[in-house]
Amino acid sequence: MSDFPWYNHYPKGVPREINPDQYKNLPELFEEVFQKHGSNEAYENMGKVLTYAEVDELSNNFAAYLQNEVGLKKGDRMAIQMPNCLQYPIAMIGALKAGVIVVGTNPLYTAREMAHQFKDSGAKAIVIVANFASNLEKILDETEIKTVIVTQLGDMLGGLKGSIVNFVVKNIKKMVPSYNLPTAIKWKEVLKKGKTHTFKKPEIEPSDLAFLQYTGGTTGVSKGAQLSHRNLVAHTMQTKEWFKPLFTEGLQEQMITALPLYHIFALAVNGVLMFSIGAKSILITNPRDMPAFIKELKKHPFTLMTGVNTLFNGLLNQPNIKEVDFSHLKGSIGGGMAVQRAVAEKWKKLTGGPLVEGYGLSETSPVLSVNPLDGTERIGTIGMPTPSTDMKILDEEGKEVALGEPGEICGKGPQVMSGYWNKPELNDTTFFNGEWFRTGDIGVQDGDGFFKIVDRKKDMINVSGFNVYPNEIEDVIAGMEKVLEVAVIGVPDEKSTEVVKAFVVKKDESLTEQEVIDYCKENLTAYKCPKAVSFEKELPKSNVGKIIRRHLREK
Repeated sequence: MSDFPWYNHYPKGVPREINPDQYKNLPELFEEVFQKHGSNEAYENMGKVLTYAEVDELSNNFAAYLQNEVGLKKGDRMAIQMPNCLQYPIAMIGALKAGVIVVGTNPLYTAREMAHQFKDSGAKAIVIVANFASNLEKILDETEIKTVIVTQLGDMLGGLKGSIVNFVVKNIKKMVPSYNLPTAIKWKEVLKKGKTHTFKKPEIEPSDLAFLQYTGGTTGVSKGAQLSHRNLVAHTMQTKEWFKPLFTEGLQEQMITALPLYHIFALAVNGVLMFSIGAKSILITNPRDMPAFIKELKKHPFTLMTGVNTLFNGLLNQPNIKEVDFSHLKGSIGGGMAVQRAVAEKWKKLTGGPLVEGYGLSETSPVLSVNPLDGTERIGTIGMPTPSTDMKILDEEGKEVALGEPGEICGKGPQVMSGYWNKPELNDTTFFNGEWFRTGDIGVQDGDGFFKIVDRKKDMINVSGFNVYPNEIEDVIAGMEKVLEVAVIGVPDEKSTEVVKAFVVKKDESLTEQEVIDYCKENLTAYKCPKAVSFEKELPKSNVGKIIRRHLREK
């Protein structure tokens, strides 16, 4: 690997290279963790705690059930469709142990979106929380799914508490629409039957797939990124080395896991990386319920936290957020969307710790680059590439552009997927020269090797031939005290091809359209300023809180 400028700014002790073959597969990595950290608390959800030893035993039971009762073999696909709860890691780790490929599915998907993902992946089984089973009923006959395992949110809580939670969710909160899946098997029955069988380890090669990670679909039809065991092992080694200065040996880290585990960021960082160091993950089932989320935060001396910009912004705007004890927090990591400068600065002021931005995609397991957490982070950038990762800014022909010039961010490394599931024809357009993955994001690189995202290629606005990037305008408007949230798009215009339009959620009802426009004129060149401002009650978001500009354009 050539001597790239970012190496001069690496956190102390972080190596340039990692060994992506340190473990043959994820179960081998997990086995070492179970032996080393068996007595540690692994997960907590709704007050119920599971140790690493308990997760090992329960996931073995689940794997044994898949092998002996369902007949799943290595390479078969199984979907998991539920929010963060204790059942999720048990099902995920159990499936991986059995060599089964995990298909993480957004619980809030419509029946149509579910049908696309299940048919495309060829999933043969699914673990689904009862709240969303009615949608599965509508499309089950269109899929290859033969085994349906249904769980209720309280199933792992035990005793009276579990029964009460299930009763309240179904009968008081009315969160479980009626469904008819006569062949469905109950979660508790699965674990009970699995315990009577012997789990047999399959031979899992590094190149075997671990996950089919479907892209968010925010820019088109969702595609399945093929992530191998080697991809995830490499990613774990890369991020483990990067954050090593943050981890205290012998002291169990506590990670707030508010992002859903089906999302690649939470899956790889919270679900695998933190698991690999024996950390405890506090699983937040519904982070959108901010008062309940803050109540949960107050219970734990948490040391690390991941989230998206809208999550951190939402917490900052809760009146009782100052009641949370942040004295143990070493740092917070933002991803999934751009972290706005105003949010990062307010978060650091509140917590005393940095909110650093990382960058990656489903196709890259996900982290390609991240800011240091040693006090040398640069707000507004996505940091620099992790060990054994190269990044370049390339033009449309695949040639490297000059430093400071915008182009497409491209990357390569052992964490990058081999291609999309059932779509080999896309590989020619997805990679330059078969090796540089094209992210679809426009960015720049400075002389020190720090990268900055300018915007999504498809979200770029063309104003009279000038490229205008929504992220820049959103970052400016987000700095207004009266603004809670903002999104920017381009709308057609006869004179200038497109003009900028801003969609704003008010924090202060007195905010006017002219105030927003005037503020932009003070901070942006004329052609970047919004010509229109629409005030909204809320902005369209994905289930992880990522603002979907496409829905605004359709509107």
